[in-house]
Amino acid sequence: MIVSVYRYKIASLSTTSPVNFTTLRSFTVTRSASFSFPSLFCRQLLQLQIPIIVNKSNDRHSLFNVPSVRTFTRAPSTFMASSFSPEKARVPLAIDLPTPPISKFKIGLCQLFVTKDKEKNIHRARLAIEEAAEKGAKLVVLPEIWNSPYSNEGFHVYAEDIDAGKDSSPSTAMLSEVARSLKITIIGGSIPERCGENLYNTCCVFDTEGKLIAKHRKIHLFDIDIPGKITYEESKTFTAGETPTIVDTDVGRIGIGICYDIRFQELAMLYAARGAHLLCYPGAFNMTTGPLHWELLQRARAVDNQLYVATCSPARNSESLYVAWGHSSLVGPFGEVLATTEHDEATIISEIDYSQLELRRTNLPLQKQRRGDLYSLLDLQRAKN
Repeated sequence: MIVSVYRYKIASLSTTSPVNFTTLRSFTVTRSASFSFPSLFCRQLLQLQIPIIVNKSNDRHSLFNVPSVRTFTRAPSTFMASSFSPEKARVPLAIDLPTPPISKFKIGLCQLFVTKDKEKNIHRARLAIEEAAEKGAKLVVLPEIWNSPYSNEGFHVYAEDIDAGKDSSPSTAMLSEVARSLKITIIGGSIPERCGENLYNTCCVFDTEGKLIAKHRKIHLFDIDIPGKITYEESKTFTAGETPTIVDTDVGRIGIGICYDIRFQELAMLYAARGAHLLCYPGAFNMTTGPLHWELLQRARAVDNQLYVATCSPARNSESLYVAWGHSSLVGPFGEVLATTEHDEATIISEIDYSQLELRRTNLPLQKQRRGDLYSLLDLQRAKN
């Protein structure tokens, strides 16, 4: 409700008066000898550039001289919104959402039961991918560390030299082959990668021709200490990646993160500013943080950035040293959980409809309302180029 003039008597004028400053256009005060104009209240009005109008009444109860009050003009709310400089909230400027090659398609999330047998893990992953493709999935996502147990002690044993070719990396060789044969895009979860003296937690993306089009090394390493619950230092084994990864595919522009990366909203904001349609997070949250934060973080990243978020976890193996929470999911741009599963091995098929991105961004025009005059996200990688 827009009110053009508010008229307050002495009894209602105080520093605690409930005034809706967002709709206040002007303020009229009736003078009285028994009233001391509250300075804090006055400063609030002046700071908001709301005109204070003194009513020069001839009423016998208003027989005193009030000091002159400064009068300002407040612009309409639409003008105020335009002065927020939303374009400056992303530095460099945010990229307009590109038109995706396809507006609607099915995604498959393959929640895999991981064992100590690497060959069996690779075979199990291939069968799950083929099942998802048979059900119509054009994009398939695998879990974090799906070819080996999640263990600092074992990562170096299962690690593969991805850049050295298929003989040195049977896991990615399988992903490349099946992507090409089935004509699908694959977000290959993650595997331990050996590169020189370093190990990385790495996600490979393959296009419909089986070509490796992106490789994301986990940026934020999982080092936590919750006494009596879980203590883990991924940095004892892995080296942190240095580059955010966003890739154009046959199913749209996708930003990649791995597990702990999802906790850092700046990375998701950066991907959104680069025009991502979808964020994919292979992850393996544990039995302590999983119940509390796994779904919460997915929905937060989706609703904050108004895009889709897909996650894929290993299935729960109670005999493993590290027990995964499971619950792979797809979340829509309004924060709605579109598909999820429990903790057992499963292949989830759901639909992504990119027209929902524009709809939700029209419903809630966050991009036009950002306060670029107060804060900004600096994309260092783009700024340097």
